[in-house]
Amino acid sequence: MEFRRIGGLPPYVFSVIDGMKQQARRAGKDVVDLGFGNPDIPSPDIAVDKLVEAARNPRNHRYSASRGIPKVRQAIADLYMRKFGVELDPETEVVATIGAKEGLSHLMWVLLGPGDTCLVPSPSYPIHIYAPLFTGAEVRQVRLEDPGQEGDGVGEGFFANLVEAIEEAWPKPRVVVLSFPHNPSTACVDLQWMNRVVEFAKEHDILLVHDFAYADLAFDGYSPPSILQAKGAKEVAVELYSMTKSFSMAGWRIAFLVGNASAVQALTKLKSYLDYGVFQPIQIAAVVTMNEAPEFPKTVRDIYQSRRDALCQGLARIGWEVKPPKGTMFVWAPIPEPYKEMGSLEFAKFLVAEANVAVSPGVGFGPGGDGHVRFALIENEKRIAQAVRGLRKALVKLQ
Repeated sequence: MEFRRIGGLPPYVFSVIDGMKQQARRAGKDVVDLGFGNPDIPSPDIAVDKLVEAARNPRNHRYSASRGIPKVRQAIADLYMRKFGVELDPETEVVATIGAKEGLSHLMWVLLGPGDTCLVPSPSYPIHIYAPLFTGAEVRQVRLEDPGQEGDGVGEGFFANLVEAIEEAWPKPRVVVLSFPHNPSTACVDLQWMNRVVEFAKEHDILLVHDFAYADLAFDGYSPPSILQAKGAKEVAVELYSMTKSFSMAGWRIAFLVGNASAVQALTKLKSYLDYGVFQPIQIAAVVTMNEAPEFPKTVRDIYQSRRDALCQGLARIGWEVKPPKGTMFVWAPIPEPYKEMGSLEFAKFLVAEANVAVSPGVGFGPGGDGHVRFALIENEKRIAQAVRGLRKALVKLQ
């Protein structure tokens, strides 16, 4: 039987590294896994306690509201006002989703179809590429370049590439997918950059979809802007805010699409046919967590910053110079020159075999990522130090 939509999917290169990691561990090797970005920090106690309490109430075992219960939509609206100064109408400009990937994927269903065009950065988080492709639309990858950091000519290269792609593409793109701080490249932008891209989207009648997964994981005084802080953004932009990274609630699967009312309501209508929403005790726990533990993301941020410093400083000591990222829970490392010709997949396989360290090959994020590997900061500082020692032994050409 021929299956639809999945026939054109390439092999999942991350599974190659995962398979090698599992095989090495079965052979008794202690592999430090810095590959899959699966948060290891426990969820807040208040969330767990409220989940248990709510789950014991049989009234919460029934179908919930597909768009999210009123209190959870109000809680995210309150969070946006408190954190970004952005006012959201919880009735028309907020819908709860079963994680950001579900929200993004189904949003693409109502925005795109065969014959449409969508632009995404290159490299890119895989779902940003494949969610539009699953709709039958054409996806064009726009070279990210180096968007820089806050205050130093932010995003000039990428913005120029984006403008060129929009003006040259036919049919004219309907959607542009963005995500800053960016996974995998860790690139960051400022509010001035957001204002420019919003203004450009208005001129070209394009909807901007901003995946704000790392809204709270920023370091060295950098504060990531919400795209909705840009002037007039609600006319042309929606944003996905997730509790996965900010509140270390990865397995809970709760996120929100906020912003442009027409797009939010379109997703709300579609979801009413597809699901009954997030399990209600999870929504109740999310409400309490956002309202009563608003400082928890800072605790998470500090842990990742300490790990970032341990890894980047350790890499520098062995001759692998990597610029410390200002955001995300990753380090995006160019492959050292003596090994660059291997390509990211072979280099990642080499690190598992010779250093007992698992990383994500850059090619898994599209061809634009092939000169890099991505470290996920999902192990503590002692394990990171162990990884650095393994890398020192393996990367003899750097010594």
